[in-house]
Amino acid sequence: VQLQASGGGLAQPGGSLRLSCVASESGFSLQSMGWFRQAPGKQREFVARIGRGLNTDYADPVKGRFTISRDNAKSSMSLQMNNLEPDDTAAYFCWAVRNGMDYWGNGTQVTVSS
Repeated sequence: VQLQASGGGLAQPGGSLRLSCVASESGFSLQSMGWFRQAPGKQREFVARIGRGLNTDYADPVKGRFTISRDNAKSSMSLQMNNLEPDDTAAYFCWAVRNGMDYWGNGTQVTVSS
């Protein structure tokens, strides 16, 4: 499974960005899709995930600010990020699980700064 992420960029604190990820395989075959992020000098951390049945899970720091969604028919997933904070600055990685195996996409940089 190949995953292509896009949509990163520069935002001011309090601003919004929307990340997208497109998979090379059918969205219906992906048990879970989600996002992880990695800031400089830090370990990669979980951000959000969405199951095939559209059940969602969020890391505490982003609850109420980020919304994950997916379109199985289009093999795509999005992360709407609102009320961004400087601590959200990181490379964001698209992730998917298929048949019990993890797949990772390229990172897309999100920078939150005034």
